[in-house]
Amino acid sequence: MKHNWEKSLGLLLENEGGFTADKLDRGNKNGGSTNLGITQMVYERWVGKKVDHDIMRALTPADVGPIYKENYWKRVKADDLPSGLDFFTFSWGVNSGPGTSAKALQGIIEVVQDGGIGPKTLKALAEFDPIEVLEKMHDKRQGFYEGISGPGGFERFGKGWTARNKHELEEALIMAEG
Repeated sequence: MKHNWEKSLGLLLENEGGFTADKLDRGNKNGGSTNLGITQMVYERWVGKKVDHDIMRALTPADVGPIYKENYWKRVKADDLPSGLDFFTFSWGVNSGPGTSAKALQGIIEVVQDGGIGPKTLKALAEFDPIEVLEKMHDKRQGFYEGISGPGGFERFGKGWTARNKHELEEALIMAEG
């Protein structure tokens, strides 16, 4: 489990892409930009000051890795999750918020959906087949994406979200079976 951080970050960055300043991207509020999946707002919070598009454009994996580890990987307790499920829960947390992916996982294993993965969630999770949980997480994630409406919703970004969800399930299953 703990050995999956580097691999998971690499897989995540494959799907996050490069610099964008798409006004319809819900993560880019107030004319912000995104690079390597990190929004300008998140990066500004991380560095404690305002940044411009040039700084965002210059971000590297070394710049964003610590943000992903602190704000997403650790928040979903990925080091404590089964292999594959660690990556999938982390990635969905990056894409839609750690509470969203944690609540989905908790709903699948029928524990209180409080968005915080703790000892009770982990104990209950140990009773489930990780591959079945992954497949159900994929389906819940797809339903979540399809439920996002409006100009920055599924109609505009759904093809990419669906492809990402499918690709990440495939990679997570390889990790789980490996």
